[in-house]
Amino acid sequence: MSARAEIKVLSDLWKIDVTDFIRELRAMIVALAGGVGAAKFLRGLVEAMPPEELTIISNTGDDIELFGLHISPDIDIVAYTLSGLVDEERGWGLQDDTFHGLTMLQRYGEANWFNLGDRDLATHLLRTQKIRQGHGLTAITAELCAALGIASRILPMCDEPVPSLVRTPAGLFHFQEYLVQRGGEEEVLEIIYQDVEHATPAPGLLEILAEAEAILICPSNPIISVGTILAVPGVRQAVQQSTAPVVAISPIIQGATLKGPADKMLRGLGFEVSAYGTAQYYGDLLDGFIIDTLDASLQPRIEDLGMRVEVTNTIMQTLADKVALARTTLTLARTCRRDVCGHPGKRI
Repeated sequence: MSARAEIKVLSDLWKIDVTDFIRELRAMIVALAGGVGAAKFLRGLVEAMPPEELTIISNTGDDIELFGLHISPDIDIVAYTLSGLVDEERGWGLQDDTFHGLTMLQRYGEANWFNLGDRDLATHLLRTQKIRQGHGLTAITAELCAALGIASRILPMCDEPVPSLVRTPAGLFHFQEYLVQRGGEEEVLEIIYQDVEHATPAPGLLEILAEAEAILICPSNPIISVGTILAVPGVRQAVQQSTAPVVAISPIIQGATLKGPADKMLRGLGFEVSAYGTAQYYGDLLDGFIIDTLDASLQPRIEDLGMRVEVTNTIMQTLADKVALARTTLTLARTCRRDVCGHPGKRI
């Protein structure tokens, strides 16, 4: 039986039928997304609901220009994953890709710390060409996703460049330089969303948030991925003012991340490195929060912050894991939507 056929699943906690919830929505579920962790979750989400009813708002603070090419890592990992083209073993890039171009660049004496596959280059070449022709990143992303056969809509958070910078004891670096070139092990002193105050939300983004039936925050780095999206003028306010339930999934399990430097960033900004610290960072944006079973003891503390908490497996090793987490998230969103009595969250 396919994952889609198995969608009629009941939550053990609330006994809520996810199928009915999706049928009720008939509108749009919005997901705020970073890179690899978000892509895994979204892979399950498009199996647990009609993919055409999903809009993904993608972080572009990780975007970088290398060799004259505009690279959008978070948009691309989500697009490659939803189109079935991602290299599952590496967790990034295109399956069966080669790196002859990068090898030749190295022979010319160029730094090759950022992996660019030969087929992957086609995406960056076309995106860069269209930007130089005057097209916005929103329109370009829509065109590329349509060519890849992706039913869901992927929106960049804005069309303007808003590079995320990381200050460490060694200096100030673009996030990709900090993470990929330098290994992401240095202490984080400050995160800067450069020029974000001059950015404008992508066309239609604020309207989509206003009309959303549920807003899901993927298990992405809360500071360098989701935080960048929320820093775009008007976006945080739109999420706060939306009548939709807002549910996030913690990327932190037992005080550590499965991938990426979220732990160092939380610590550097003065937050506890835990699921509790992540929930505290989001604060009153949230109606619901999902934590891993290994962090079940944190549930009462997080609930004291004023949000419902669901405890489940959040480690996505298989497609079944991804679909199960997506269903749990949708179920919690529906519970938060219906719970109009006794919940101390931001909408009561």
